Amino acid sequence: MHKITKATLALNGVGRCVIAEKHSPALKIISRGLVCAEHNNDGGKTEVYDVIISGGGMVGSAMACSLGMDPNLEGKKILLLEAGNKKVMDKVPVNYSTRVSSISPGSATLLSGIGAWDHITKMRCKPYKKMQVWDACSDALITFDKENLEDEMAYIVENDVIVAALTRQLDTLSDNVQVKYRSKVVKYTWPMPHQAADSIPWVQVRLASGETLQTKLLIGADGPNSMVRRELGIPTVKWNYDQSAVVAVLHLSEPTENNVAWQRFLPTGPIAMLPLSDTESSLVWSTSHRLAEELLDLDEESFVDAINSAFWSHENQSELIETAGSLFRKALSVIMPSAGSPRQLPPSVAGIGPKTRVMFPLGMGHASEYIRHRVALIGDAAHRVHPLAGQGANLGFGDVACLTQLLSQAAFNGKDLGATKHLLEYETDRQRHNLPMMAAIDLMKRLYSTNAAPVVLLRTFGLQATNMLPALKEQIMTFASK
Repeated sequence: MHKITKATLALNGVGRCVIAEKHSPALKIISRGLVCAEHNNDGGKTEVYDVIISGGGMVGSAMACSLGMDPNLEGKKILLLEAGNKKVMDKVPVNYSTRVSSISPGSATLLSGIGAWDHITKMRCKPYKKMQVWDACSDALITFDKENLEDEMAYIVENDVIVAALTRQLDTLSDNVQVKYRSKVVKYTWPMPHQAADSIPWVQVRLASGETLQTKLLIGADGPNSMVRRELGIPTVKWNYDQSAVVAVLHLSEPTENNVAWQRFLPTGPIAMLPLSDTESSLVWSTSHRLAEELLDLDEESFVDAINSAFWSHENQSELIETAGSLFRKALSVIMPSAGSPRQLPPSVAGIGPKTRVMFPLGMGHASEYIRHRVALIGDAAHRVHPLAGQGANLGFGDVACLTQLLSQAAFNGKDLGATKHLLEYETDRQRHNLPMMAAIDLMKRLYSTNAAPVVLLRTFGLQATNMLPALKEQIMTFASK
């Protein structure tokens, strides 16, 4: 059904446009690759950009770097618009930030290829080699690790460090990529797919400063409340989870190798402890709005006790579930005696970083279309997920890698970068990857949001069986690491 819809839209471009307002500037094509717009206000001329990226967060900045470093796009005019100030980090702060991302090997490869990973490793990041996930309502657990614990599963990196590294890399690409900081967009004007006599051929971007820009391709990287998506009228499937995430920087009771990511599913939502250093970890506790507010109001000692209890307490377990789970585990060990992995105990928490406790609401969203005529959406502008799988940033970086590859090929073939054909390829490719991932994350969230005995038994058996199947676990890790 999706393919039929896209084919129809590809043939009838009107389905992928918002009719542009009539504009007074006269457009004059003076060469094949250069278009000038004569503005009535000052009589000057403005060159058209090949690509404008709206939004300079992690994903938008990575997109700008990726395009700026691609040899096939050399000579293209690329502009990054960022509403905020330039994020410079001359010296790494003493205290860790509460906002972190789990960077998969695939995302690390992308960041390395665009020159940002070296900057990140020189600042700070923490690799982890194992992940243990277990159920608070039973003894079921699953562990993910690389063979012999030689390779990193992923890396925990502060978002500020990623943006600062990308900003530093963008400074080296000033010949290829222009960046406008403190540039707030107030209006987009969309072109018609089939140019009419009184329409503009490119996307027009009006800034709060009064400046008007034009581009052959607009890439919306402006987050979950994307203005690009909203003004295009792209429908979005979204819902709130009636949950908030409480995040904080944790001080561990004693130094440890700290190379394991821990996650426990409580009836109110998952709690995760992600390594930052040998003595500190990052907390992401997804729970009800009411409990989240209560956690913020606790004094530090009570908050630390609540964290340790959430990871260690057995109060949600029942004798029936425990007996059934034990019998099933013994049966599996008879069938596959060498499979499975031993349980590890998480480190205990002694304190929290100063002023690091904050909360934010959780939800899921997915744009029904990632592209329109001369427009593409990437990152949270196209999709938003629950943090339980740590895949939000990785999905965005996957968008960057895919779109860069297709635009590079289009440029190599002398094609129009804003043409719908290769943008449709981007949309199809990314939706095939993102939708199954988002569906799996949403299912996990719902499956573990209840302590009803039949559901607990079902997920207990499923988790234990999966833990005994190394090949299946390897497939899961491979898919998540892309």
